[in-house]
Amino acid sequence: MKDTTPLDQGWSLHHEGNRLPATVPGCVHTDLLDAGLIPDPFLDANEREVAWVSRRDWTYTLELPAHGSRHERTDLVFDGLDTAATVTLGGTELGSTRNMHRRHRFDATGLDGELRVAFTSAYTEAERVRALVGDRPNVYPEPFQYIRKTASSFGWDWGPTLPGAGIWKPARLEHWSTARIAEVRPLVTVDGSTGRVKLHVTLERTATGTGRPLTLRASVAGARAETVTDGDRAVLTLEAPDVARWWPRGYGEQPRYDLALTLADTGTGGDGPLDTWQRRIGFRTVELRRTPDATGTPFTLVVNGEPLFVRGANWIPDDTLITRVTPARYRHRLQQAADANIDLIRVWGGGVYEQEAFYETCDELGLLVWQDFLFACSAYPEEQPLRGEIEAEARDNVVRLMPHPSLVLWNGNNENLWGFRDWGWEEELKGDRAGGDSWGEGYYLGLLPRIVAELDPTRPYAAGSPWSGSWDHHPNDVDHGTHHSWEVWNRQDFAEYRASVPRFVAEFGWQAPPAYATLRRALPTEELAADSPGMLHHQKAEDGNGKLDRGVARHFEPPTGPGAFDRWHYLTQLVQARAVATGIEHWRSHWPHCTGTVVWQLNDCWPVSSWAAVDGDGRLKPLHHELRRLYADRLLTLQPADRDGAPRIALVNQSAEAWTTALRLRRLDADGQVRAETTVELTADPRSVRRLPVPDGLLPADGSDKEYLVADADGLRAVHFPVPDKDFAYPRPEFDLAVATAGDGALEVAVTARTLVRDLLLQADRIDPAAAADRGLTTLLPGERTTVRVHGLTGTPTAEQVRAAVFCVEPAGTAEPAGTAGTAGR
Repeated sequence: MKDTTPLDQGWSLHHEGNRLPATVPGCVHTDLLDAGLIPDPFLDANEREVAWVSRRDWTYTLELPAHGSRHERTDLVFDGLDTAATVTLGGTELGSTRNMHRRHRFDATGLDGELRVAFTSAYTEAERVRALVGDRPNVYPEPFQYIRKTASSFGWDWGPTLPGAGIWKPARLEHWSTARIAEVRPLVTVDGSTGRVKLHVTLERTATGTGRPLTLRASVAGARAETVTDGDRAVLTLEAPDVARWWPRGYGEQPRYDLALTLADTGTGGDGPLDTWQRRIGFRTVELRRTPDATGTPFTLVVNGEPLFVRGANWIPDDTLITRVTPARYRHRLQQAADANIDLIRVWGGGVYEQEAFYETCDELGLLVWQDFLFACSAYPEEQPLRGEIEAEARDNVVRLMPHPSLVLWNGNNENLWGFRDWGWEEELKGDRAGGDSWGEGYYLGLLPRIVAELDPTRPYAAGSPWSGSWDHHPNDVDHGTHHSWEVWNRQDFAEYRASVPRFVAEFGWQAPPAYATLRRALPTEELAADSPGMLHHQKAEDGNGKLDRGVARHFEPPTGPGAFDRWHYLTQLVQARAVATGIEHWRSHWPHCTGTVVWQLNDCWPVSSWAAVDGDGRLKPLHHELRRLYADRLLTLQPADRDGAPRIALVNQSAEAWTTALRLRRLDADGQVRAETTVELTADPRSVRRLPVPDGLLPADGSDKEYLVADADGLRAVHFPVPDKDFAYPRPEFDLAVATAGDGALEVAVTARTLVRDLLLQADRIDPAAAADRGLTTLLPGERTTVRVHGLTGTPTAEQVRAAVFCVEPAGTAEPAGTAGTAGR
């Protein structure tokens, strides 16, 4: 039987003539941090102070004693080396690497002594390749397209510039004889309740094992198969007659089955295994419907025959120093996604193919995975040495990830086809210059779809995001395929999301700063202001603060004077939530013409102002709570001006049951008086949208600064104000606040409105950095009451301390905070 020796202890990092203790898996930045030789690059502007780390070469060593294995063969296996490295053992060079996204295996039979992994600076390697293949267009100034390394580690409009080096995935010695299982490709399908697995197995043999008959046995869900082979390849087919289907979250359960494979040498008189392989799989079907219709080209994801409205979020590496992302952290972050009713995670092309723990957790939680191949925002050379690396990388990761039922889509790239057409690349690449026809199209429309068709024909492939399906249409055409909506954030008010209905919105979003406690940790000595040095350093987007400020100014008076930062912080987070809500409500109301939204983005990789719903310290922004409402099975929305200009109410029902409800509509004035009211009994069929016009007399007049519309149904609420907040005649908000301790240790904060209180928000981390509230923005009418539960407090705050963490919309010109604090019940 093959045996394995983990290589996770005893490593050293060479620095200035010294050997520092090194962690494997790990990276040079974390090792230097542990040694106290660099400051935390996530704090203040320390990122600049550690820039030298990325420009140096680094060496890791480990003393390997003679292992004494009686096996014929010993392999040195690295699941991931970041990135350009030369590997030697006992003075013998085993090989070199230049791709962090693939596995490497070296024959180390009979060798011992010092294992040495010498990394060349990523900048040095990238510039070497650029000199060979010529320059290419890039939206960022860093050379990430010339090296197969995490593109965003070189900096992005939300991330720091910290390209590192290191042994970033597990390393080990594998000792084996006769043969080993080199590759397994399970093609999993289901017909009715019969599950079918076609296992394509590749073997590697030693010289003595060549030509020897070997037995392969496989089992899953009670089904078994066996074959004998004297070659290097075999196929086993298993049919399990009674399996339960794996469903996305919200559509059913996520049953999985153990798929096991054993390789045995039965011809020697024994039946002991030589090697084993095991994964957990799920049975489900997936298709992507892209047949043109009367209005364009749809992009409809269908699982088990059920067309979906995708409720998605984009995923970036959860830490720029990616080896710090543990299985527990994956689970926590992905549970946060599930808590927000997200059902699809898009693994974005500027990051990494994530660790097994990520996909295992998605399998368990029913989170669908859209997996980009790793190309983003740049023209990529198609010549060697990159082309061979890219093909090997794609093959490696398709085979590695295909057992996961959560994986439902392979995508060729992020924004590169769009960039070629709209960002000046096409003109720049014209002419006789080197590489004029080599910018990545051959990967996205040629190499990658061929690899997916060959290795994983059970899943659909899309050439890019955005992509209209062919060059017959603009790559970012709203009527064809996937669309990225960035003009609104960059140049317009978020109301402009209502101007179009794309077939599928794969990226859109709005920025906001992280939670207050996150800022305080990242900028511990700074007097916070929107434009303070640390805040600006932790804002990586071009004119990011300018766009934030313009987004606020379209709706509110910019805050000034004492407390201006706290108010700015609240308003920017409020506008982020409202902006994303405007888009999702509009697009969901147009199902099935629009078949999904994938908000940019779920998470952050460090403390930064960004589009994320969960900030770099893992704290929830108001947007996260808003996504929970927006992505619920049932959504009530008011659309003040649909595409045809007519106001409508929509009941969006994505559940499997009919939704029958009494819809209550009220037109109120600013003081809370009801001016008109009606109740309508309605039913929205399963997996459908029920749209109806706003009844006569209920809609406030255009431009009215004194009336608004409220819709309520089964505890859901939608509101419509005809004018921006700064123009509405809000009363000064007044509310009573009472604090009590619940039996489970949570703090219950009861808020009773005495006036209209719009978008009330309790920022619990202002009370205690460890605290979190169970809800976000809440609008109360006069006389209404809500209770916010706060968990994680390390002490018991007074009502006054709680009140200082409460914000809401206030009338223009208000200088003092609103509301009154009641007495605390202990």
